[in-house]
Amino acid sequence: QVQLGESGGGLVQVGGSLRLSCVAEGRAFSRYAMGWFRQAPGKEREFVAGIDWGSHRAFYRDSVKGRFTISRDNSKNTVYLQMNALQPEDTAVYYCATERHAWGLGNRRDQFAYWGQGTQVTVSS
Repeated sequence: QVQLGESGGGLVQVGGSLRLSCVAEGRAFSRYAMGWFRQAPGKEREFVAGIDWGSHRAFYRDSVKGRFTISRDNSKNTVYLQMNALQPEDTAVYYCATERHAWGLGNRRDQFAYWGQGTQVTVSS
């Protein structure tokens, strides 16, 4: 059974930084693309960033390009999301996710099948 656990959320001021972490258990982590999504109150869950199984390619939504960086450490079964220059519109619950099938790119929402419980990120102005 795949299990994902996020950590690192919190309250930060505008312009600040946070690093989210997600540990995955239950299968061979290094074979699967990973991603980060977020959901703000009253809005749909949206794709934030994805990374393929081997860290060869990463994908970002336009609004976070140049500010957020996704990375992974396959030796620790962990994916990270470094968030810099945070803005109030980044406030949301952030979810870690992984794809159903191995060897994916991590750029298609419909391929993500397993989700963490989420961690709250609040950016205050």
